[in-house]
Amino acid sequence: MKLSVVILNYNVRYFLELCLRSVQAAIANLDAEIIVVDNQSSDDSCRMVKQFFPEVILIENKENFGFSKGNNIGVAKAQGEYLCILNPDTVVSEDTFIKILAYMKNHINIGILGCQLIDGRGQFLPESKRNIPSPLVSIKKILGFSKAYYANHLSPTDTGKVDILVGAFMVLRKEIYDQVEGFDEDYFMYGEDIDLSYKVLKAGYENIYFGETAILHFKGESTLKDKIYAKRFHGAMQVFYNKHFKSNLVFDIIVWFGILFSRLLFRNPSQIDQNVTSHKLMTKSLHFNTELPFNITTVQSLAEASAHSQVVFDGNTIDYKSVIECMMFSDKDKEFTFRILPRNSKFIIGSDSAEQQGEVVLI
Repeated sequence: MKLSVVILNYNVRYFLELCLRSVQAAIANLDAEIIVVDNQSSDDSCRMVKQFFPEVILIENKENFGFSKGNNIGVAKAQGEYLCILNPDTVVSEDTFIKILAYMKNHINIGILGCQLIDGRGQFLPESKRNIPSPLVSIKKILGFSKAYYANHLSPTDTGKVDILVGAFMVLRKEIYDQVEGFDEDYFMYGEDIDLSYKVLKAGYENIYFGETAILHFKGESTLKDKIYAKRFHGAMQVFYNKHFKSNLVFDIIVWFGILFSRLLFRNPSQIDQNVTSHKLMTKSLHFNTELPFNITTVQSLAEASAHSQVVFDGNTIDYKSVIECMMFSDKDKEFTFRILPRNSKFIIGSDSAEQQGEVVLI
């Protein structure tokens, strides 16, 4: 088998369904499998997978093991030569895996490969490519100086070497994952991708950012940005620092102070004013029969949509690659918000901010 896509899920049933539909389309011509590991979700994620995706391998954990252990459990079942670690709040293009596997076949020293990630408003996510968070870089990031934290030597559409890739989307050979012993289970959530990227670098491989394909990452759907999040995130920073960079008492004190200072500055997320003035259904169909819970105007391109519109993509007639490209190249001055009606589904879904959970409208 060529590819195993491992998706760790926790209480994001509708985002998971959208993700699975996009992954199914992307592996249609590949020898591939999908493994969903559920970390004891309280919603009906598992029932949905069994009902709509019977061919998916579903692992139902009896407790929430966190990101590292949950993914390691899924990888242990994987049969593919390559692994894709994928968040459930993502949408992949139909040609994403084909492009990436072709590139990796011709570059045998690749450790981990990542790609361009955009958020729910079509904005590039800079954490798609990062530098090693050394103590000095981490302190600058904590204090609001993030330039050294991100790998800015590459543009979003470039391809080249980077140090750190994001755990929402990572592709690597299974033998390399096993060689470095996978995700470190000392991390419950956050920091695992940094640690794995760094271990792969130390093992002598190159991590590559591949800007020739993009995926949608709604980001933050599995957790709210609250004080528990802050504690876990900064706890992960401490774990990584202690494992890889602990050097002397002076640095220990500086890093500890920086983490404490960041916690004290943590604020609850502000509400985003969407200013939605109209809804536009973007579809290639001449006859759209599904009844939506708001008034809509049908369009066939974003050029037809007025500013501050909420654009709903009809997944029954538009492929996921086109959805992602429309979001990426939309006129940012028009301040669109975006929703997706997945193929053969009865809901509309989207997210406008990484600091809030997304919106699901049942139809």
